[in-house]
Amino acid sequence: MGFHGMGIETVLRFAAFIIVFILVAVAEIRVPRRRLLLSKVRRWFTNLIIVALNPLVVTLIFPIFPIGMAVLALDNSWGLLNFLSMPYWLKVTVGVVLLDLAVYTQHVLHHVIPVLWRLHMVHHADMEIDVSTGLRFHPIEIIVSMAIKLSVVAALGVPPLAVLVFEVALNTTSMFNHGNIRIPCRIDKVLRLLVVTPDMHRVHHSVNVDETNSNYGFNLPWWDRLFGTYRAQPHKGHAEMMIGLASFRNPQKLTLPHLLIMPFVVHPKERPNRDD
Repeated sequence: MGFHGMGIETVLRFAAFIIVFILVAVAEIRVPRRRLLLSKVRRWFTNLIIVALNPLVVTLIFPIFPIGMAVLALDNSWGLLNFLSMPYWLKVTVGVVLLDLAVYTQHVLHHVIPVLWRLHMVHHADMEIDVSTGLRFHPIEIIVSMAIKLSVVAALGVPPLAVLVFEVALNTTSMFNHGNIRIPCRIDKVLRLLVVTPDMHRVHHSVNVDETNSNYGFNLPWWDRLFGTYRAQPHKGHAEMMIGLASFRNPQKLTLPHLLIMPFVVHPKERPNRDD
């Protein structure tokens, strides 16, 4: 493959981002799952500023993006898949599945390892959940995630096309499964066999710690079932469940400056494996 993947990845991810963001945002207005109690304007301002910061930070720090690393691995025969003889379509499929497993594992570790949880709390501290929540991650968490992703791509030798498919899918499904969208139960039951649905992932954002430590998947819903972290529904139901973190219930303390310094000032008791 002689093309430089980073440009293609950037264009496709941005196009997918705009299209899916608009579709989910419109669906949230037309068929909302929950009534939002906080100002959407204030939350979206904060969340979207973080979204704008993250690509700038990543571009300044990393000289290469995941698809560029995949091209480099292919050219130099790095990684497991480059040593296996199999049809290209199968390598792409296996590559996408393995990348999704890596993201699931990374997500679990962000809930288990204290220093990573401090970063990931910025995502969970949102007291509502909608399409903008799916984009709200602390810049340092994005840096950590990018470093892990580059390492996984190089170690596995994931084909560039697989990385491109996965990156676009991860970007779009994150917005979809954080969406405040009402999907009929019969459709959701079937849909969540193939992809993480909003009702499935919303459980993960409950203040209830047992529910927070479940449904870690972003794209594929299979890992939660396979590793015993799947929870079908929240205990109080989707309309009554409380979103966010128990120790962060003041919206005035969840503005952009507070979120950026949160990992450095958070109280040690705010851990994902205990109930406050």
